[in-house]
Amino acid sequence: MKLGIDTGGTFTDFILISNEGINTYKVASTPDDPGRAILDGLLYLFPHPFKQNSFQLPANLEIVHGTTVGTNAFLQRKGAKTLLVATHGFEDILAIGRQNRTLLYDLEITRPAEIIPRSYCVGVKERVLYDGTIQTPLGKTVGARLRRMCRKLSIESVAICLLHSYANPVHEKGLADELKSLNIPISISSEVLPEFREYERLTTTLINAYLAPVISSYIDKLTTSLHSHPLSIQQSDGGILPANTIGKRAVHTVLSGPAGGVHGAYDIACRMGLKKIITFDMGGTSTDVSLCENTPSLTRDYQIDTYPIRIPVMDIHTVGAGGGSIASIDPGGLLHVGPESAGAQPGPVCYGIGDRLTVTDANLFLGRLQADRFLGGKMSLHPKRVTKQFKILARKLGLLPAAAALGIIRLVNTGMAKAIRAVSLERGYDPKEFSLFSFGGASGLHCCELASQLGIEEIVVPARAGILSAQGMVMAKTSLSASQALFLRGEEIIDKALDEAFSILVFNKMKEMESFSTLSDISIEKFIDLRYQGQSFEITVPYSRNYQKQFHKMHEHYFGYSLPDAPLETVSIRCTVTVNQPPQSLPRVLKATGKAPQTAGKSRVIFDHGIQTLDIFLRRHLDYGQCLTGPLLIVDDYTTVLLPPQFSLSVDPFLNLVIRKM
Repeated sequence: MKLGIDTGGTFTDFILISNEGINTYKVASTPDDPGRAILDGLLYLFPHPFKQNSFQLPANLEIVHGTTVGTNAFLQRKGAKTLLVATHGFEDILAIGRQNRTLLYDLEITRPAEIIPRSYCVGVKERVLYDGTIQTPLGKTVGARLRRMCRKLSIESVAICLLHSYANPVHEKGLADELKSLNIPISISSEVLPEFREYERLTTTLINAYLAPVISSYIDKLTTSLHSHPLSIQQSDGGILPANTIGKRAVHTVLSGPAGGVHGAYDIACRMGLKKIITFDMGGTSTDVSLCENTPSLTRDYQIDTYPIRIPVMDIHTVGAGGGSIASIDPGGLLHVGPESAGAQPGPVCYGIGDRLTVTDANLFLGRLQADRFLGGKMSLHPKRVTKQFKILARKLGLLPAAAALGIIRLVNTGMAKAIRAVSLERGYDPKEFSLFSFGGASGLHCCELASQLGIEEIVVPARAGILSAQGMVMAKTSLSASQALFLRGEEIIDKALDEAFSILVFNKMKEMESFSTLSDISIEKFIDLRYQGQSFEITVPYSRNYQKQFHKMHEHYFGYSLPDAPLETVSIRCTVTVNQPPQSLPRVLKATGKAPQTAGKSRVIFDHGIQTLDIFLRRHLDYGQCLTGPLLIVDDYTTVLLPPQFSLSVDPFLNLVIRKM
């Protein structure tokens, strides 16, 4: 039995896969204490036969959890009180950053909130050169001085990032040993990110230290509530790790939930034989999109609140456009949607508490959501409250209420289309060549209109679209990623030198993996960062026999040219060690029933061209082989699909909805 738990900004999703089938559940998230929503779900799925308000977990249950605790703690600056230790003279790297500016001519640019105050950035006298040579040894009294400072400031975590420690970590490890007696988390850059580029290495290490106590505390509390039942955590690169190891890798959880969605969509695409997909995950708070060609895309250029994180994460583009995105009017009288979200509390107006209209309210007002069938009928919506608020909004805009609601839909669709273009057209990919995988609670109401804007011809709405991120976590495998700076130029780049460096890197990761997993069946992926000599940035390519040819090909794809005769240089090497396991089975229908789909009611839906009365179909009654033609609504327990005119759908053997424009 495997249980996936995805904690989102609005809802917490559960999926239990066992030999007896699939069981799902969704409950409102509890942002003040995410673990409370998790326990509510466990009470529903595993009620104790003899004790009320208690659950009993099966002994053979594996739990995989995707958490937003670290991300939220960082964005709200609620991390640990952290001391940053740098080489003397480099204490201001965090404040200086890079000269890159998103808005070059903005004279009133606002910097993001600081992670730690300047007074918590201290320097120590030492110096390691770029080749690992020690120029200035570490002082003997440095450790005692830092311990006194930590006690005086009540420091809860320490980040150590010394100059060129990727080439020789002896000083960082020495300081870590000196501070062990404090019994607080210590992150050293030579372990977190042993690569060059001082600023990125420093921010990644600092964020890891800043979040380590928060993540560890959350995991410890949750593990205690689970009666120490085995728990794994989803990482940002799509792999999972045992919960008791994730504290020292806290920075690897920043895209924990969205990574599960991409992995879940990719798993289904593989079962369907699709190689090119764009994932479209529209939840209550935000929309996440990612492009996968043969494999999920990873990036090391991710930023959280403008601070770079150089670890490999799923290449996901996020916009503040979800079902809970709030509609507002700016000082100039124009309508805006997002990025602010109503979240789980107070939620959209239709939830009965909030008073600010959202995308979900617009869909309800337009007849696209059914008030009595929301979350499978477990949650009642309040259409009268929505109508009242739309009349107020429309009066301010000088429009009819229906026009205001349609405007909200158009604006949110435009924002999401821009996000998809960012991961496709802006990177040299034509979205028309890809299938759009639509999942998340709100995506089904927007996917067809979005595909029309982008020229996408095929849409797939997975069988359990409303909880696909949780399903992706169940499908994930235990994995560890690592990197190491390696500078070779021109004729120095020979197979022997690379193989020796890779063997050390892989051996160390295998040894670490052995401490918490059985390595009976593993796979190892190797990558190398290459660039033309003199370039500032590199491209990561798989390390294979023709890796140099592949580099030239990728360079031409990204930049429009290649220089096959120009000398190359390596920057870093990378590896990922994955523990293989039999693929988790999903329900598959072997034979079509041949029955015609039955309607379950009608709904008056407002479109740009007028009002139409649409048939409603319940998704749980749709069978393999059935086909439908729009316009119509398909209502599932956790999502609703709007099939506009000129669209048709068919149900495949996995009960996915495959939608095409006629």
